[in-house]
Amino acid sequence: MKDSKDRLEALRAEIERRNPAQPEFHQAVREVLETLAPVFAARPEYADPAVALVERLTEPERQIVFRVPWQDDRGRVHVNRGFRVEFNSALGPYKGGLRFHPSVDIGVVKFVGFEQIFKNALTWLSMGGGKGGSDFDPRGRSDAEVMRFCQSFMTELHRHIGEHTDVPAGDIGVGGREIGYLFGQYRRITNRWEAGVLTGKGAGWGGSAIRPQGTGYGSVLFAAEMLKVRGESLDGLSAVVSGSGNVALYTIEKLQQLGANPLTCSDSHGYVVDDKGIDLALLKQVKEVERGRVADYAARRHGARVVTDGSIWDVPCDVALPCATQNELDESAAKQLV
Repeated sequence: MKDSKDRLEALRAEIERRNPAQPEFHQAVREVLETLAPVFAARPEYADPAVALVERLTEPERQIVFRVPWQDDRGRVHVNRGFRVEFNSALGPYKGGLRFHPSVDIGVVKFVGFEQIFKNALTWLSMGGGKGGSDFDPRGRSDAEVMRFCQSFMTELHRHIGEHTDVPAGDIGVGGREIGYLFGQYRRITNRWEAGVLTGKGAGWGGSAIRPQGTGYGSVLFAAEMLKVRGESLDGLSAVVSGSGNVALYTIEKLQQLGANPLTCSDSHGYVVDDKGIDLALLKQVKEVERGRVADYAARRHGARVVTDGSIWDVPCDVALPCATQNELDESAAKQLV
């Protein structure tokens, strides 16, 4: 037992040394190694240095970094950085989303790409793990600016992806609009209708039914099943939901369908508390059509209030569903909730 622990600790230290200034990736590796510690104790051959299983698993098969120049509506040229980390293809083509957000760097992409390996493996489908994105911020940009950025991004990315190679999808900052622009540019460059090259497309052009709702609905159905074990249901319960993107919107929708009352939503500027329950039609109008902020929702919803300090997890509730981003619910927030 001690030998396997020492071996894992040495591996963790070496991974951090080889990947400096990437705290998010370090965290993901540390959590996985801690979780697998009993497995390595029972099967020490998995941690055998001669096999280097952990080293192979934690080192991406390919890391792609590229320049993304694009022009805004005033004619000014901007340059962002694009990433695609193709982490592991042991089970199938690399599979994982694209994230457009100012916080994106190689460490963040490796963090979520590493975790994607295990999420995809749990589906029992032939999918490997990968992730990508850019430090481009789509907020406040016109449709034309987002289109030009996506076209420039795909002009480089297209050479690295394919339905049997690497299949990106959406993530934070990349919804149906962005996937549409990306797919259009892919078709233009390759002269191929390759329906499997991107997931998250519209149902009318190669996408799958209920794809936009999948993650949000799934989180609520999972919570409902957990409550069912205790002889309870979501009906009549109050819920705190963080975020206001695709996952949060459809989490709110499914909660309402099952009789719960979601009270909150949030973005990077704060959160909204609506004691009457979130008006989903209004929130979708603000976020999906107008691409506004949750404060815009509160301004048009009588009784709703915006909170710009404190934590959304301070709001009293029966059920809490984090739907914004990774690491948003820390130990102190969890203690507050329970």
